[in-house]
Amino acid sequence: MNEQWQQAKAAVEAAHKIVILQAENPDGDSLSSAIALEEVLGDMGKEITTYCRMQVPGYLHYVRGWDRVVDELPREFDLAIVVDASVQTLFTKTLTPENAAKIDRAELIIFDHHANFNEEQHLSQRFSRTLTINEPSYVATGELLYDWVTASKLPLPLAAANAMTTAILSDSLGLMSEGTTARTVRIVSELMERGVNLSALDQSRRELMKKPIEILEYKGRLLQRIEYYLDDQLAIITIPWDEISQYSDRYNPSMLVLDEMRLVDNVRIAIALKTYPDGKMTAKIRTNPSGAIADKVAEHFKAGGHPYAAGFKVYTDDPERIKNELIGEVSHQLREFDATRTTTEPC
Repeated sequence: MNEQWQQAKAAVEAAHKIVILQAENPDGDSLSSAIALEEVLGDMGKEITTYCRMQVPGYLHYVRGWDRVVDELPREFDLAIVVDASVQTLFTKTLTPENAAKIDRAELIIFDHHANFNEEQHLSQRFSRTLTINEPSYVATGELLYDWVTASKLPLPLAAANAMTTAILSDSLGLMSEGTTARTVRIVSELMERGVNLSALDQSRRELMKKPIEILEYKGRLLQRIEYYLDDQLAIITIPWDEISQYSDRYNPSMLVLDEMRLVDNVRIAIALKTYPDGKMTAKIRTNPSGAIADKVAEHFKAGGHPYAAGFKVYTDDPERIKNELIGEVSHQLREFDATRTTTEPC
């Protein structure tokens, strides 16, 4: 076990009150990783608070334990652990002066697997006692946590194993993403040997993913609004606040159409933009192997992610300017990507 993993184990063992934080746009990996860690540390007798500033959306309620996530930090804690995120831009509402002061009084551990991000925005630039464990070779933070927990010989109750499996399946797209490795499959196999029932997990997810007729009709309207740029290499859908507020608790509007957008002829990168009344604008980026630049595009906006999946958040009074800047950056990164492939592929 490497030195960083040993330091994380020592910090966890020494702490009594621990807060587990995830970014303000929770997804299947971040939520499930937080729940898995909560189960592991709770089994060790630690006092755990699982925190997210934003309410867990309804489409993630298939993750057992979601209802234990709170939106207020406790008054005191010894250790803070961030899962599936590394940059301050993903915690803009979380890091109020009061909350930042609480975190600064504690140690901070980051478990993440996102490769590219703006170093100036890294949480370690804000908090001095930060231990970062970022392993981009893992397809999901849940996969990283499994290896750290087993290497550290920490308890792994079935509830934690179920949550880790859910995290892995979420970010690996059911073990079908480009980032899935033989190690990923091996770890899922080991989790099954510990009692995880893949069929039961998937059935729970499918039951919650069933869509009412209204949502399916809305999906059809979204598909009709997709815009295509750069000779159809880039597909963009823009989702305004009124639709977010109306539909997002039942189903994330962007996830209704992103996969279909990637399946269109010539499309290499698909992006869902959301606009909010406070000036916030978010982007969820998904790519095909022919345009694996999601991380580079997100990095331009001081965020990060993977080549195939990334996102960013900005505040602006001119969403159209950001959209045009985004199109320009995608064009630039695709040219760079194509030039690299041309010069590195064998003849």
